[in-house]
Amino acid sequence: MSEDLDEILTEACRLAGQALGTHLANVVELRPDGKTLLVRAGVGWKPGVVGHATVIAEHDTSEGHVLRTGEPMISTNIATEKRFKYSALLIENNVRAVANVVIIGGHGKPPFGILQIDSHVPRQFTESDMLFLRSYANLLASAVDRIRSIGDVRDAEARLRAVLEENVADRTRELTEANAKLQAEAIQRGRVEDTLRQSLKMEAVGQLTGGLAHDFNNLLASVSGSLELMRIRTQQGRTAELQRYIDIAMKSVDRAAALTQRLLAFSRRQNVDPKSTDMNKLISGLKDLFKRTVGPGIQIETRMAANLWPTLCDPNQLENAMLNLVINARDAMPDGGRLVIETTNSVFPDRRTRADPPPWGEGAAGEYVVLTISDTGVGMSPEVIARVFDPFFTTKPAGEGTGLGLTMTHRFVQQSSGHMLVSSDEGQGTKLSIYLPRHIGLVDGIQESSAEAEPAAVRGGVVLIVEDEQELRGIIAEALLETGFKVLVSENGQSGLQIVESPTPIDLLLTDVGLPGGMDGRQLAHAAREHRPDLKVLFVTGYAESTAVRDSQMEMGMEVMTKPFTLAALTAKVLGMISR
Repeated sequence: MSEDLDEILTEACRLAGQALGTHLANVVELRPDGKTLLVRAGVGWKPGVVGHATVIAEHDTSEGHVLRTGEPMISTNIATEKRFKYSALLIENNVRAVANVVIIGGHGKPPFGILQIDSHVPRQFTESDMLFLRSYANLLASAVDRIRSIGDVRDAEARLRAVLEENVADRTRELTEANAKLQAEAIQRGRVEDTLRQSLKMEAVGQLTGGLAHDFNNLLASVSGSLELMRIRTQQGRTAELQRYIDIAMKSVDRAAALTQRLLAFSRRQNVDPKSTDMNKLISGLKDLFKRTVGPGIQIETRMAANLWPTLCDPNQLENAMLNLVINARDAMPDGGRLVIETTNSVFPDRRTRADPPPWGEGAAGEYVVLTISDTGVGMSPEVIARVFDPFFTTKPAGEGTGLGLTMTHRFVQQSSGHMLVSSDEGQGTKLSIYLPRHIGLVDGIQESSAEAEPAAVRGGVVLIVEDEQELRGIIAEALLETGFKVLVSENGQSGLQIVESPTPIDLLLTDVGLPGGMDGRQLAHAAREHRPDLKVLFVTGYAESTAVRDSQMEMGMEVMTKPFTLAALTAKVLGMISR
């Protein structure tokens, strides 16, 4: 209020002085003590006049007279005037004539102060001048009274605001506490969901175990049989046939390795890690797994679109979703049937009328990559379709399903900004489609597992091998020696660290992650880097790659290979790391 009133009083001084042909005016306020005068506003004065305060007596000044009687006071020669308390100040500012009129107070209040018009030259203030000043002062008094009233309202508002702010602070504190409680509950729900998701993954793995045991036995029989025949042919001197048995054994090992890595991917706990993914390659890598899952009574047909767009999603979760859908389709065909896995590119229309049927569901317009899995099974009723994504809802007998497969798949699709559509008729089979948005970018979600880099010529290099399996340690060492590397070996982390701490030159540390004796491969690598900060480290592990390094982010100069690997791929990896 104070700043607003000062602005209005200053403008009032300017207008009054302008109306009377002078640019020298001020407003003097009577302070609450009734004796102190304060120059509140003014125009045309030297700096320091506004804000000047003084004390008046009751009878000996013109200011006191004006305030007591309300009569104006005029002086045409201030130099000879003794009635003005501000005479010295006025003379100092070269004032020659003065006219004072009272600014009355409203509603029985004391006068606000005085409106003073001054002149640097002698001047006679006419009756018309004084009539204008009295009228102007009355208008100014009304304005001051309104501003004061507004100030009272603002004071009340300020008090009310303080109360409201206190109430808001209390409410905010309550909401913060409630929000913290909700967050704690959300975290707990997330943990429960993680547990359920892991349970679902393990259920999916459990669905595979019977067939996998059979397949692994076949693979082992193929490997052991090939080795046995190689031994017999070697004893017979028939070495020309060895390559065929070697190829059979290696093919079986590759199949076993691929199967093991898929199992690790399905069973491990992992965070969402979206990548640009080629769905066709993902399906191609899972074909054998799907065939083993559904069994010989169900025919699997794949229809993969040419030039399929990439999509941005977590490829491991997409694999898990596919496996769950395949298992559901298998269970819906107890007497056998046909399962079709199809990929297509699809564009949702940008506009739909209210009369349009809902083939697009609630999905946003745009470009999508579509995965459709169809079966010729028992189908579902409209009532079952309406609840198909509900948590814990299942049509399987008790103990044969958690009712979470489609729920978690649906949630994964939603998290990937996609949606799902289901169509089915009882006795006619089911078609379920997953729509994932098209991603513009390079595909990095799937890597070719069959391509192997050929080892280049090696001009030396020292590799420290730390591996607790004696046979594997010997084979790796022999392969690296054969390629031209110098090799140091150790069977555990402690002895390996002793070699690192010695002055022996080492270019690369090749260590298993799971080492016995209290120091695993990651701890060994960390300790080795303290002595040799630039030492390159290659981890080898039988676990999934992300599981092997889950406790620490990979540092520069560190890489991982998963077992089993070919010796050619291993030597190429070592050469590539040392040469960089």
